[in-house]
Amino acid sequence: MVTVLFFAYLKDLVPGGKITIDLLPGSRVENLIHSLEERYPELENKLKNAIKAVNHEFAAEDTIVPDHAEVAFFPPVSGGAGLEPIIQITTAQLSADALIRQLTSETSGAICCFAGIVRQKTTQDEFALTQELYYEAYEAMAHEKMHQIAYEIQSRWPEIEKIALIQRIGLISAGEPSVLIACASSHRDAGIFEAAQYGINRLKEIVPIWKKEISDKDERWVVGEYHPLPGE
Repeated sequence: MVTVLFFAYLKDLVPGGKITIDLLPGSRVENLIHSLEERYPELENKLKNAIKAVNHEFAAEDTIVPDHAEVAFFPPVSGGAGLEPIIQITTAQLSADALIRQLTSETSGAICCFAGIVRQKTTQDEFALTQELYYEAYEAMAHEKMHQIAYEIQSRWPEIEKIALIQRIGLISAGEPSVLIACASSHRDAGIFEAAQYGINRLKEIVPIWKKEISDKDERWVVGEYHPLPGE
């Protein structure tokens, strides 16, 4: 028996977004997909294009599903020794000032903090105004991937002393920050600008977090295009 989780628009198609299902020993993800489509016809042709994860690792259709595994389906998402990154997924409001104070130490000479803001007006629809974004995360896997990003940053820019990746979930109003990526070092030439940009780009690639756009007209899930490779 395995546990199957669904996220974003897929969760809307499966009541509760979580089921358990029996599989034969040696079954692969593709066999699971076939069983799910038989049980939920509305999922047909949607799971093959979804990102798959088995026990918090990206998977392919030929990945074997162990007994008692946790398998997740979701759309593409819109190290250093001694490094203890600040990793948070929270429903609380974000504060760049508070984060900078938290990262500041006696050796800090520079901190670069990127803040992603909920944009009210987009170029895709000049008449629709975004009132809120609803963020959802596959939290167990998201924490692991955010730690992975922190260690990727540290391996590329070893002079960086502290790293923070904080993602807010739930309903967030237009004009409020939804994500903070920050890097601290002794001076500005240690790669903090490049590292912060790398952090947000990587977060949008491999961290299973999605958003639903709620405008004055309607609401819709925003789906990305990047498909991580197994083991990425």
